[in-house]
Amino acid sequence: MSIPETTRLELPILQELKATGGSEDLKYLYDRLVHYFPQLTAEDVEGTSGAVRSRWRRLVQRAGRGLEQGGELRRERKRWTLTARGLRRVEAEAMQLDRAAAEPSPARTLTHGEAQRMLVEIGAWLGYDAAMEVDRYDVVWRESRDAPRISHVFEVQIRGSVDSALARLKHAYDTQRSRPFLVIAGERDARFAGRRLTGSFHEIWRAITVIGVGELAQLHAALGRQTELLAKLSARD
Repeated sequence: MSIPETTRLELPILQELKATGGSEDLKYLYDRLVHYFPQLTAEDVEGTSGAVRSRWRRLVQRAGRGLEQGGELRRERKRWTLTARGLRRVEAEAMQLDRAAAEPSPARTLTHGEAQRMLVEIGAWLGYDAAMEVDRYDVVWRESRDAPRISHVFEVQIRGSVDSALARLKHAYDTQRSRPFLVIAGERDARFAGRRLTGSFHEIWRAITVIGVGELAQLHAALGRQTELLAKLSARD
């Protein structure tokens, strides 16, 4: 189970309250907050025994208490209401995202599939068992085909949600201590990922490696000229 830390629930709670007009019944928040964390499965929050779901609700309530202590929401029985301070926090976050989205994107030289195929080829050249689309990850490397543990996990973020990619990488790091790699399209995405890694995803800040698509293409081209030598270097007796 990969239920997030309490602090990572705070902003989604405020965002949901804003989206519903500023106030909402707690029983509806429980289910809607799940969608902010792609690493969660239905089984994670709907365990047949009810124990897992109870834990999820306790975490949401704990986050709510923290927000109330900070003056960002009011809790009245089972109804939570966004305060002016909480609204300012949500709007400040939205302004950051809008500024990032408004910046011009550089020309992209690789498609998502091309980047995946390059990562698989690089992994194979280095002696790993490499594959695409495994356990919801874009690319994974294992020490061997029979190895139970994923040693390297890659998410290719050409477009879409950086947060979703980081959530999947954090899940792999938390559950298997896989080495996480984020492949991004350009400087704008790198800056945004950097902000998220020093904030909501600070737990993997020191473990993750961010690779630009240009760097990936250059590495692929360089290693592709030395495949025979790499095969000999990576051979195992």
